[in-house]
Amino acid sequence: MSKKKAVIRSDMTKAQWTWKEMKRNKVAYLMVAPYMLIFICFTVVPVLLSIVISFTDFNLLEMPNFVFLDNYIRLFLDDDIFIIACKNTLIFAIIVGPCSYLMSLMVAWFINELPPKIRAVVTLIFYAPSISGQVYLIWGTLFSGDSYGWVNGTLLNLGLITKEIQWFEDADYVMPLCIIVALWTSLGTSFLSFIAGLQGIDRSMYEAGAVDGVRNRWQELWYITLPSMKPQLMFGAIMAITSSFGFGGVVTALCGFPSVDYAAHTIMHHLEDYGSQRFEVGYSSTIAVVLFAIMIGANMLVKKMLSKVGQ
Repeated sequence: MSKKKAVIRSDMTKAQWTWKEMKRNKVAYLMVAPYMLIFICFTVVPVLLSIVISFTDFNLLEMPNFVFLDNYIRLFLDDDIFIIACKNTLIFAIIVGPCSYLMSLMVAWFINELPPKIRAVVTLIFYAPSISGQVYLIWGTLFSGDSYGWVNGTLLNLGLITKEIQWFEDADYVMPLCIIVALWTSLGTSFLSFIAGLQGIDRSMYEAGAVDGVRNRWQELWYITLPSMKPQLMFGAIMAITSSFGFGGVVTALCGFPSVDYAAHTIMHHLEDYGSQRFEVGYSSTIAVVLFAIMIGANMLVKKMLSKVGQ
């Protein structure tokens, strides 16, 4: 049974046609309405309020006064710690974002080739680190700054070092270790979405591809697999961008706040510092707006790159 497609009539504007379709599908819109209401109240409105408050000096105690661009000028010209936070955030995002994304995709592709029973077990093994509540305790034990730390103890026994290394109190080691931990825990929701996308591909497409000249597995991946799972790829990209730019919990759990010499101080830490501790809500909103703009820009760039998949 063929489905009827809605066609825009030449005597109707796009707005009129949209309104007519909404009335025709009013039951569906009513079912979506509760979610949309929650989304608007708890996502759209806070973002808009944050943009407005970023132009004020609001501090939770006094009525806000509009200062226009003063917060932005202060942020980019007078706040040296913010510049350090931007550098650290970009380093983390450039390394962790693409690496975790590609690693999730490759692991999901590998797991998809396994038999169903083995696939379920291996999926759980790879997904477990991302849902482990005490994941930082493991790494804290491994890199403890005394001789009881496994890494220090091993290096001392091998004679490679003469005294314990304070891993999370040394500016040279803080960022690399946090990046490693973040990569280890990065096989999360996007990893599962990739597996779901791979499972939903019609196997007959590979047979048709072989007839059309697809010669090896890499060509199958580029011309058939990836184009067939673009929605999952986009979802995984958004999750990777969000987690990489929203990085902060790893450092706080392992290194405390702030990290030594601001070696792993990120924009999220800067936001929490001014918003939760100094209560300079106007200034912290400015930081949040800048971070939001960076994430939107990264999202647009990734979307443009994904549009070329399979070409």
